[in-house]
Amino acid sequence: MINVTFVRNAVDRRIISFAVEGHAKYAKPGKDIVCAGVSAVSVGTVNAIEALTQVELPCSMKNGWLSSDIPVHPDRETDDKIQLLLEAMAVMLATIAESYGRNVVIGEQLLS
Repeated sequence: MINVTFVRNAVDRRIISFAVEGHAKYAKPGKDIVCAGVSAVSVGTVNAIEALTQVELPCSMKNGWLSSDIPVHPDRETDDKIQLLLEAMAVMLATIAESYGRNVVIGEQLLS
C-alpha cells in the first residue's frame, strides 16, 4: 500500500509538507503500473518545481519513500507557482487513488 500524506496550514490550506511511502503491490516489481504512476507524479512534481521556479526543495528520497517540507518563498509569485504545482500533484495522486484505492491511500493533516 502506498500512503500519501499532505500536511496543510489550517488557516490558508497551503501545503507545507508531503510524504509518499510504501509500495503499491499491484504487480511484481518492475511491472507495477501503480507504483510507476505515483513515482512519476511525485518525483516529477519535485523536478517541475525546481525547473520552473529555481527553488530547490529539501527532499528525502529512499526506496519507497519521498518527503519534503515546503519552504515559504519570500516572493509571492514564486510561492504561488510552487503551491499550484503541489495542488496539481495532489489532484493527480487522488485520481490514481480513485482507480486503485486498494493500493493508494491519500491522507491530509491540518496544522494551525
